[in-house]
Amino acid sequence: MFYYLFSLLVIALDQLTKWTIVKNMNLGESIPVIDEVFYITSHRNRGAAFGILQDQRYFFIIITLAVVGAVVYYMQRHASDKLLKFALALVLGGAIGNFSDRLIRGEVVDFLNVYIGNYDFPIFNVADSALVIGVGLIFIQSFMESSKKETKNEQV
Repeated sequence: MFYYLFSLLVIALDQLTKWTIVKNMNLGESIPVIDEVFYITSHRNRGAAFGILQDQRYFFIIITLAVVGAVVYYMQRHASDKLLKFALALVLGGAIGNFSDRLIRGEVVDFLNVYIGNYDFPIFNVADSALVIGVGLIFIQSFMESSKKETKNEQV
C-alpha cells in the first residue's frame, strides 16, 4: 500500500506544479533560476519524450492505460524487492501524471528547462522525472539481481 501512496504523492506533486505553471505563466514565458543552466519555462507538448509523435493523444492514452495496468499487475503479483517496488511506484506516478494532462488538457504541461553547455535539453516535468528515475532504478535493480544470480551460480 505504501508504494501506491508514494505514486499518489508523485501524481499530486506533478499536477500541483503543472497547475502552478498554467495559472501563473504565459505560454513560452521563461524565468531564469540559474542563468544559462536552469529555467522554468511554460511549454506544452502534444507528443512523447523529446517531442516525438506529436498529436497522437489517443495512442498515448491507450499505451498509458496498458502500462499502468502492467505496472499494477506486476507490483501485485511479482515485485517483492523494495527497490523494484519503489521504481515501479515512480513509473506509475509519472505515467498517471502525464496521462492526466493528456486526458484533461489534450497536451502535457512541461516547464523544467535545462541547458547542458550549448545543448538545450528538451523541457520536461515532474512526471517525466519520475518516469526516468523509475526506469533507471529498474535497470539498476535488474543488474543487481543478475549479479546475485551469477554469484550464486559460481558458488554451486
